[in-house]
Amino acid sequence: MTTGHRYDYDLITLGAGSGGVRASRLAAKYGGRVAVIEASRPGGTCVMRGCVPKKLLVYGAHFANHFEDALGFGWHVSGATHDWGAMIAAKNKELDRLEGIYGRILRDAGANLIAGRGVIADPHTVEVNGKRLTAEKILVAVGGWPAIPDFPGKEHVITSNEALDLPERPKRIVIVGGGYIAVEFAGIFRGLGSEVTLVLRSGQLLRGFDQDVRATLADEIEKQGIKIRRDCVVHSIEKTPKGYSVAFDKSEEMIADGVLYATGRTPNTTTIGLKEAGVKLDKKGAVVVDEWNRSSVESIFAVGDVTDRVNLTPVAINEGRVFAETFFNKTPMTLDYTNIASAVFSQPPVSVVGLTEEQARKDYKVRLFITRFKPMKHTLSGRDERTMMKLVVDKATDRVLGCHMVGEDAPEIIQGLAVALKAGATKAQFDATVGIHPTAAEEFVTMRDPVPEKDPAAAEM
Repeated sequence: MTTGHRYDYDLITLGAGSGGVRASRLAAKYGGRVAVIEASRPGGTCVMRGCVPKKLLVYGAHFANHFEDALGFGWHVSGATHDWGAMIAAKNKELDRLEGIYGRILRDAGANLIAGRGVIADPHTVEVNGKRLTAEKILVAVGGWPAIPDFPGKEHVITSNEALDLPERPKRIVIVGGGYIAVEFAGIFRGLGSEVTLVLRSGQLLRGFDQDVRATLADEIEKQGIKIRRDCVVHSIEKTPKGYSVAFDKSEEMIADGVLYATGRTPNTTTIGLKEAGVKLDKKGAVVVDEWNRSSVESIFAVGDVTDRVNLTPVAINEGRVFAETFFNKTPMTLDYTNIASAVFSQPPVSVVGLTEEQARKDYKVRLFITRFKPMKHTLSGRDERTMMKLVVDKATDRVLGCHMVGEDAPEIIQGLAVALKAGATKAQFDATVGIHPTAAEEFVTMRDPVPEKDPAAAEM
């Protein structure tokens, strides 16, 4: 390495995912000597095993509904068939392209991309491919990995990683879990023709989301033929000549061609030397960091899912950005985690920004505005699908605290409303905004009548 420096690099980043690449690219752009170590493919979870390939499959699944809906508009689409293998091949070609782009981004910035598995040897040293590299700062951006609980037959299940690369589509699939990954894959497989059963340990989908969102999505996906088994636990799985036998509590069982576990993700921290280097981890194995993304060891930092704060790709990217600005561009900054919008690419999709009704009621007296309607498209298609929109408003200040939507184009609509919430918009300002007609989005600025108070003793609005 270059002589005249105390360390080989100013920054060594473990992980070439969204957060690690953004931090490393900017650090190199600002003059830092940077190495990025990646054991798999540059791009990380989102690009290679998550949001991007999953969204491509969601698009593919949508066509089934489009073909059905077209009949109501005078189109006759007959004989349409789906080639799972062709879709997976097209998806893989796109991932290869994106992997090349991520490598190019780092090279163009002047960062050194090293293929291999990095292990922290001490607060300033990383071992990779039998070599020891030193750095003034180490950034841990290794993300998370699907977690599967221990039970008899665990070896027969797949996770979201494998679901994106199955050689053929299972005709019958059991999906265990009720979070966003579970409902997204339920929509993909159901849209492409599989029989889908969702198995929930709890009583409802999407824990942590607004109750009206959860109930609406459950109603909509059940209309599509997705079966939901609530308050249910898988006891064991056995491979039989007829398929996988999935045994539940109460001695019930069912046969499936595949079992997908989407029961959460855990940080990738167990075997990269963090504990040995003195880095504090929480009970889930996440790196504990302060507002500057610094761990308990002064020279070691972490961003993204490995910190288990807000596990979203744009959050990891922005954490990487503020890290680089702070430590390599002499522009100290932190990330504001309030009013971060998110989406679930279920069918129909969900998107939210701000507080749920339940969260808001803990600190505010609230007014609620809810609308449910059949989208204009389905007045002719005949599809039995309804959209739900909800606003949560602080009664004292009139500020909009939360926007929630279940329905077509929800993520595209909520992204714009996220700007409004970030700017502190009030319900009066929503009301004063002229809608675009005819759209679903205009409903967010035409909801005039609040939901009646649940508590009759509550003060008048």
